Amino acid sequence: MTEEQPGATGAVGSVFGALADPTRRQLLDLLAARGEATATTLAEGLPVSRQAVVKHLAVLDAAELVSGTRVGREVRYAVRPAALDATARWMTSLAADWDRRLAHIKRVAETAERESRTTRPD
Repeated sequence: MTEEQPGATGAVGSVFGALADPTRRQLLDLLAARGEATATTLAEGLPVSRQAVVKHLAVLDAAELVSGTRVGREVRYAVRPAALDATARWMTSLAADWDRRLAHIKRVAETAERESRTTRPD
């Protein structure tokens, strides 16, 4: 069991968990490039079996990164960008928080340095 980062929603944690695997990242890249594809088509370009691709797609689907639509006997998968967008927004917010904190530390350090120069005997 993994701990959620403070401030991260369950959806963001699911996205990070799904993207932790390089095969799943590759599947997402392939789907982004193709628009949509079946598990069979995706497996043709990967060094894993179709069954492994289906399992990876299930993880991506659970994280709401892809969706599958049945067309006849096939299931066609496509990228769902909303979860990636939400994760990117969370990361941007986190980066902005750190930028503010680091800017504050810099100001405090610069003030302390100036004060130490003015109180130091020549």
